[in-house]
Amino acid sequence: MNFLDKRPAKCVPITPVNADSLKDWLKKQDKETQNWVAASDYKGSDGTVLFIPGAKGRISRVLFGAGKDDSLYTYADLPGRLPKSEDGYYLDGKMNAGRATQAALGWALGSYHFGTYKSGKKKEFAALAWPEKADREYVTQAATAVFLVRDLVNTPANDLGPEEIADAAAKVAKASARASISVIVGKDLLKKNYPAVYEVGKGSPREPRLIDIRWGKDKNPLITLVGKGVAFDTGGLDIKPESAMLLMKKDMGGAAHVLGLAQMIMAANLPVRLRVLIPAVENSVDGFSFRPGDVIKTRKGISVEIGNTDAEGRLILCDALAEACTEKPELVVDFATLTGAARVALGPDLPAMFSNDKQIARELLEAADTAQDPLWQLPLWQPYKEWLNSKIADTNNIGGSFAGAITAALYLEKFVDKETPWVHIDTFAWNNGNKPGKPEGGEALGLRAVYELIRSKYGKKR
Repeated sequence: MNFLDKRPAKCVPITPVNADSLKDWLKKQDKETQNWVAASDYKGSDGTVLFIPGAKGRISRVLFGAGKDDSLYTYADLPGRLPKSEDGYYLDGKMNAGRATQAALGWALGSYHFGTYKSGKKKEFAALAWPEKADREYVTQAATAVFLVRDLVNTPANDLGPEEIADAAAKVAKASARASISVIVGKDLLKKNYPAVYEVGKGSPREPRLIDIRWGKDKNPLITLVGKGVAFDTGGLDIKPESAMLLMKKDMGGAAHVLGLAQMIMAANLPVRLRVLIPAVENSVDGFSFRPGDVIKTRKGISVEIGNTDAEGRLILCDALAEACTEKPELVVDFATLTGAARVALGPDLPAMFSNDKQIARELLEAADTAQDPLWQLPLWQPYKEWLNSKIADTNNIGGSFAGAITAALYLEKFVDKETPWVHIDTFAWNNGNKPGKPEGGEALGLRAVYELIRSKYGKKR
């Protein structure tokens, strides 16, 4: 993020225009400016930039084709496109508080660069004077949370295994004096009755673990977040092909999301009691790896036949979800990079959302619209549950070749108490290409939507 607390005297204005408003704006300008715009053949098309020259070779103004100017990402491309200036830039024109906050957040999200492993000078971004009426705290908290998710997902698996995920969680917890963290490691998972987490992670020399963060006052409503933390997914003995394994460092994206969301909730001091559960494993291949056809135990007592070792995320999540329900929380939300089927159905930008509570689902979709962080609800279609049937166990971990996102969600539902409101978000956690404010690489998808739900339902209005 790159913001100026105060607007310097020589701060350069950015004037948003479109094809229609440019004509009206030009009528009010001097002849020199009119001639410059005409000579540049500038039409105010969406996303275009024109620098208006000033005295001594300075830029006196930037014209920017902002279109309708109603998107979170309207200005997100400018931090990397505009030349860096000590005096920075400011957005010219009046904005209400909501629009000013959106514009500032978009600028912040466009100021991200993952350069940890690149040598040489770090990428620099143009600075923006805070728009008047912008909610600075929210913008800072939201951008910081998104950056945490992006950083964690972008980090290669050789530097981010189960232990390092626990270290990242500890850092989030230590940022608040009221947060505590405990971690169950290796064979202690069996002693503490997290057998599915252990089974998935036992094939890796990097020991599996269950991370548990608690924060907040006992009198407040309990919200429990669960995140899939597969540091790397080979597919196990049902090993993935090369092309499918290239992005598997991001299979801990669910864990990254709940850590970013928890950080945001704690920073905003929302009046909730928060619990975060992250099963962290590496799904690897060796003589100890669990096998297709194995029957494993789970924390809830449901036996599971392994139809495919590459459906490991739901196995570690089911133990965490069973534990989450023991305290009768007001709401359980899990994030997971769970199925390719969700990507086939909805593409990379639109996470699939499932819920056992119609009211919560409606409120979350409204929150997603407010936050401009879209989700799309898919059904927990109960007739498909029979596809999970097993001849030798209580359930199989896969449901066949159809409706993979739905059958994965139906599997998880088996481990959630019926009276517990629950949301499952199947997110991609990745941008395939560069777009304004959405650089290629790790991405937080659905995080701000869930924060908006929790804030609006349990917290104070912004």
